[in-house]
Amino acid sequence: MTAGRVILWRHGQTDFNLEMRIQGAMDMELNATGIAQARAVAPYIASMKPTRILSSPLRRAVATAEIAAELCGLPVRTDGRMVERRFGAFEGLSRAELEERHPEDYRRWKRGEDMSGIGIEPRLSVGERVSAAIVEAAQAMGPDEVLLAVAHGAALSCATAVMLGLDPDSWGGIAGLDNCHWSLLRPCPLAPGWRLLAHDRLVSTEREGELGVQGIGSIES
Repeated sequence: MTAGRVILWRHGQTDFNLEMRIQGAMDMELNATGIAQARAVAPYIASMKPTRILSSPLRRAVATAEIAAELCGLPVRTDGRMVERRFGAFEGLSRAELEERHPEDYRRWKRGEDMSGIGIEPRLSVGERVSAAIVEAAQAMGPDEVLLAVAHGAALSCATAVMLGLDPDSWGGIAGLDNCHWSLLRPCPLAPGWRLLAHDRLVSTEREGELGVQGIGSIES
């Protein structure tokens, strides 16, 4: 058995998102815009009728999840495997600061090279741990149920790649979600077992852009 739908929802904006700084596993709070984003999008998320809500334990994700949870009448459960990708020495820095303080490492990172030597978590490792938490939760649910998983830009893009049978270390075709945007997957009887139905959406096709709370993401967060 598995959930009939899985919604992947990125948290609202933080000050680091606004300043284009890498957050990684730093525990940042939503700013006023991020709270407004979550409140604006939550009714649409609730209209997809989640029956279970799973979140990263970082405050920006939990706060976003709780706004939807209040509308759905559901508790928010957290899983430590859903935290954002760890960026080591890059965390807290802007693009300009990266270029100034870590010029060669920054160039290597932008080329997609292995950065584990300075504490940046490999994309595949991120995808495997985050997708494991999502799939485990989904497998405990029935086909008429909907899982809402709330987490982070890199965490969710890497997890999506793994759920689609791809290696995010060597394949970068799935962009990270903007703040408070969401993706939708459903189980598929064919390999790899999941199908991507929608990606990086704010609300519905008819209402895209109406809310005026489009996300601003950090370099990768």
